[in-house]
Amino acid sequence: MDSLDLQVLSQARDWFKEGHRVWLVTVIETWGSAPRPPGALLCLRSDGLVVGSVSGGCVEDDLIERVRTGERVSNPSLITYGVSKEEAARFGLPCGGNLRLVQEPLQCVKWIDEILSLTSRHQLVARTLDLNTGEIVIETAARGEQFEFNGIRLRALFGPRWRLLIVGAGQLSRVLAQMALSLDFEVICCDPREEYHLTWDVKGTAFSKEMPDDLVLRLELDPHSAVVALTHDPKLDDMVLLEALRSPAFYVGALGSRNNTAVRKERLAMFDLSKTEIDRLHGPIGLDLGGRTPAEIAVSIAAEIVAVKNGVPLIQKKEGSMLPLSSEIARNTFLDVH
Repeated sequence: MDSLDLQVLSQARDWFKEGHRVWLVTVIETWGSAPRPPGALLCLRSDGLVVGSVSGGCVEDDLIERVRTGERVSNPSLITYGVSKEEAARFGLPCGGNLRLVQEPLQCVKWIDEILSLTSRHQLVARTLDLNTGEIVIETAARGEQFEFNGIRLRALFGPRWRLLIVGAGQLSRVLAQMALSLDFEVICCDPREEYHLTWDVKGTAFSKEMPDDLVLRLELDPHSAVVALTHDPKLDDMVLLEALRSPAFYVGALGSRNNTAVRKERLAMFDLSKTEIDRLHGPIGLDLGGRTPAEIAVSIAAEIVAVKNGVPLIQKKEGSMLPLSSEIARNTFLDVH
């Protein structure tokens, strides 16, 4: 799977192997309304070509100009933009926002190869950079970890920090899987039905023919996991929901109309689930974007998952929909999973 940051690293490696001098620039701290979060990555080539971003564009322009006018950083160093309101406005940092960066020369690409290899196997990887020595250490990381900078060491994460289990391998699932990959989710599709699993071909995803409820138990879902049931088959959807709603997964949703969702909740209430657990179910799934095609419905589902992940209240729902997360619960969920 290629995330934006992994694409930056891949391009940096290629430029370095072609004989170019290359620098990596990482956002380490922001204040105010800086447009890019800590960990955002940019690769800068000696002739001014760039890939990735650390701001809305003006900071990139300044970094390019520095290189083109002869600035050649030979050791990891700090750069700060937006100290004054005037400079913040100049570099597109609204409301007095500030941006602090680490710029480092690329000395070798062995560590990039290691990151790309590990993340291609859906592993979460941490890269630690010592600003005093330039030493780089690559190690596995765990979901829930975040970008860190203590003034001396920078620790950035690469790979899928979030995981999406899609139950059902139909057309909607294919489109949603592709969108989730672009959002840096590790994607697992599960469908034991032979007529579906034989045609699954979404590159970058994992596929399981297990019964979905068995897979949920084996995966040991955590607060960085989401589950969507898209089969329209109660024998599959209901069984996986029984396990997923008991888990710490931050999002559990199922395809179906308002009436079908109400009936499904009545069925779930017949099992050993509390009302609070049942009310976690997102249904009808997705935000109300007026979508009709598989791609449009997938957008609405992906948008809802992102909203819940980011702790945003779900106000764009169909009238009469069951809203499993109030704004207060959403905020608490955001704090728990971040």
